[in-house]
Amino acid sequence: MKKYLLILFVIALALSACTAEATEEPSASLVGAWTLTAYGPAGATTPAVPDTEAGLTFNEDGTVTGDSGCNGLGGSYTVEGDQITFSEIVSTLMACDDPRMVQENAVQQVLNGAATFKIEGNTLTLTNSDMALVLTR
Repeated sequence: MKKYLLILFVIALALSACTAEATEEPSASLVGAWTLTAYGPAGATTPAVPDTEAGLTFNEDGTVTGDSGCNGLGGSYTVEGDQITFSEIVSTLMACDDPRMVQENAVQQVLNGAATFKIEGNTLTLTNSDMALVLTR
């Protein structure tokens, strides 16, 4: 009888381990390439400048690279909950026409320090106190 109880206990333990919910770290869902689709004040964003390759790529090692549509950029990021903090952001220093420079300034503003991030489906929204970036996969 003890043998059967022991076997049932082991089976129950094994089954309970199989049903444990897998949790995903917020930063893991960020990893990959995102294309900028809109930018501007939160709630009043403007579509990204057409014919630019603006976007960000978040890497597993905590680095971020990208393009504002005018200049290339790179740096580091850390995630804590729904907060993302950018640091050591560097970029090339080309001057571009006005629409691209306005977009460039919005990207730089959001990547300057801490922002809140939200992922809904294939859409990532980065928001700080002044500006929002909307990106898609």
